Amino acid sequence: MTLPIILLLLAAFIAGAQNALAGGGSFLVFPAMLFAGLNPLAANITSTIALFPGQVTTSLAGRNMVEGAAGLSIRMLFGISLAGGAIGACLLLATPVSIFTHLVPFLVLFATVVFAWGSFFAKKRAEDEPAHITPRAAMAAQMLIAIYGGYFGGGIGILMLAALTAAGLSVRHAGATKNMLAGVINVAAVVIFAVRTHVHWHIVLLVAVCAILGGQLGVYMLRRINETALRIAITTIGILLTIGLFLRAG
Repeated sequence: MTLPIILLLLAAFIAGAQNALAGGGSFLVFPAMLFAGLNPLAANITSTIALFPGQVTTSLAGRNMVEGAAGLSIRMLFGISLAGGAIGACLLLATPVSIFTHLVPFLVLFATVVFAWGSFFAKKRAEDEPAHITPRAAMAAQMLIAIYGGYFGGGIGILMLAALTAAGLSVRHAGATKNMLAGVINVAAVVIFAVRTHVHWHIVLLVAVCAILGGQLGVYMLRRINETALRIAITTIGILLTIGLFLRAG
């Protein structure tokens, strides 16, 4: 087993735990796949498919706290997320590798800024504070997030958490609902990628197993780790990756 593959599996294990704790696991798996020799488009597709099983197990664990928001039922949010994820995945497949390669640094920069904003600067909504957005605004926000998620996906957790809490959900229920909807967004992308692209299934299998195992560790560590330190580490990774990708593109 080569060093790039070993590092990829280690990144997948840590990413699984990271997603269970605070999100941002793609910040580790995506660059590890680039280091393993995949082009940015293939790395994005493979990462999406490989991390999907871990998202499913995480969403199932909190399914009893999933609920609708802003007058929208969970079925409505489910449908919006499925449609948006499919649109984003189709847009990705229509993007030539050369163009996507130049877009990646900006996408990672955007995801890093969103993650940092949601982790350190966003005002937390009180449990009894009323919703601030209408059902139409909530539908539009979820559709845009889902399209972005199907296309790239970095930072969708923070985006959905912000939208769902603004729509009236408590942080606890917004987190569980966000995990479920993230899985729905990616199931559409995974199906489309599996049918219409050449998938590196041996890498997907190895990464998925490591991510699931890491996710179980993450659930165990959820109440035992300093979350602020973890968020700082994730943001730092995003910043360094953004700088590296811009230098590489240049």
